[in-house]
Amino acid sequence: MAGLWRGCGRLLARSPGAAQALTAGALMGTGDVIAQQLVEQRGLRGHHGPRTLKMMAIGFCFVGPVVGGWYKILDQLILGTTKVVAVKKMVLDQGAFAPCFLGCFLAITGAMNGLSVEENWSKIQQDYMDALLTNYCAGRRPVCCHCLELLPLLESKSDVRWKPCPLPASPACVLPDSAPSLPHL
Repeated sequence: MAGLWRGCGRLLARSPGAAQALTAGALMGTGDVIAQQLVEQRGLRGHHGPRTLKMMAIGFCFVGPVVGGWYKILDQLILGTTKVVAVKKMVLDQGAFAPCFLGCFLAITGAMNGLSVEENWSKIQQDYMDALLTNYCAGRRPVCCHCLELLPLLESKSDVRWKPCPLPASPACVLPDSAPSLPHL
């Protein structure tokens, strides 16, 4: 394991873009395996290998390079390492990059699944807002990234109040009743 870790470190130092692409592909493939086995409970015989390979390809060829490139641009646009800089980067990332990236991701996923241009556009129109709201939500009750009351959790155990997201509730943000709920502070 230590050898694998050292090898990853060398690859990252020598070729950060390749390391980011490999990491994104591996994580997306792993995520799909977890989704099929634990969430969908397909079992090994019912596992859809081509789907996992498609997700890995999207990670290798799209997610890794695009997100890695975006973070380089973000670091050049907003200089510094303070907490205010981190918030500025988060707002720009979630407000500008995430909506564009999500649309591209949905389009690429539809194309990889063999949808026609018309079918893909229809699917994007159907799924985009729920997917975007899911990106901004957590747990049973929507909690948005711009609800900055959560930031003190990163620094201390100060008093934090969970507030509902001012965006309309999306079915994608609501977990089944069996899901654990957020703490009510």
